[in-house]
Amino acid sequence: MFGSLKIAMVAILITGIAGAGMYVMKLRSDNAILKANQLKLESAVADQQELIASQKKDFEEILAANQKMNELVSALKKDLDDLDKRFNKGKRDVGKLAIEKTKLIEKIINKGSVNAQRCIEIASGAELTEKEKNATKKSEINPECPSIANPKYIPY
Repeated sequence: MFGSLKIAMVAILITGIAGAGMYVMKLRSDNAILKANQLKLESAVADQQELIASQKKDFEEILAANQKMNELVSALKKDLDDLDKRFNKGKRDVGKLAIEKTKLIEKIINKGSVNAQRCIEIASGAELTEKEKNATKKSEINPECPSIANPKYIPY
C-alpha cells in the first residue's frame, strides 16, 4: 500500500510539472501574439495621427478658401448695391428711355455687358490685366465691379 501511494504521488508530481510546462508554453504563445498585436496597434495609431494631421491641414485650407470667398462675396454684394442705386434713381423709366434713345441705350447696355462679363471672369479666377491693376481714375475703371477689377481705385 505504501508503494502504491508513492506511485500516485510521483504521478501527481509528474502531471503537475507537465501541466506547469504546458501553461508556460501557452503563456509564451500568448505573449508572442500580444507583441504582434501591439506592433499592429502602434502602426495603426501612427497612421491615424498622420490622417488627423492631414485633415487638420485640409480644414485650415478650406477655412482660408472660405474666408477668401466671403471677402469676394462681400465685395460683389457692395458692387450689386452700387448698381442698384444707379438704376433706381427717382422715377427713371429705363424702358421708356430705351424707346426714345435706342442707340444710346444699346451702346450703354453693350458696354455694361462686356464689363459684367469681365467681372464674372475675374470672380471665377481670371488674372487682372495691367490696365485693370493700374486703373486709378473713374474713366479707367470697370464700373460694374471696381472693388475686384481695379484694386488701386479709391472712390471719392
